[in-house]
Amino acid sequence: MEALQSRMENKEELFTHLREKLGNYEFTVGGNWDYDHGYFDRYLDQAHKVWLRIPFTVASGNFDAEADDSDVVVRLGRPYVLKHVYNEGTDPEADAETLGALVDQFQEPTDSDAPVEDHWTEQAKSLLNRVERELLD
Repeated sequence: MEALQSRMENKEELFTHLREKLGNYEFTVGGNWDYDHGYFDRYLDQAHKVWLRIPFTVASGNFDAEADDSDVVVRLGRPYVLKHVYNEGTDPEADAETLGALVDQFQEPTDSDAPVEDHWTEQAKSLLNRVERELLD
């Protein structure tokens, strides 16, 4: 993981506004959100292993990432780049779920915090600069 300096850090904004603006740059709300925090995620590589992540916490309101309309205000945290390294292929020790109808065939990352190469950090900084210009200037 590589933390990035950002002028957006500690910025408070309506969640719906940020979701729309960051969506223009292909950011999505990561699936690991909770009532008090979440992440705007954007993949940097075609394999979806390297990500630019912008964390946020709820400053006011009741957060639901799936709501179309909301008065929730969030505070942005320090962005960072992270890399997940996976074994390719399916998991030979897959677990059966829900009456055996579904199979969890994908493996956990072998390294969920792998070192990030400099070119990914530079690409993330470039993207972050474009986002900052739209949100702050």
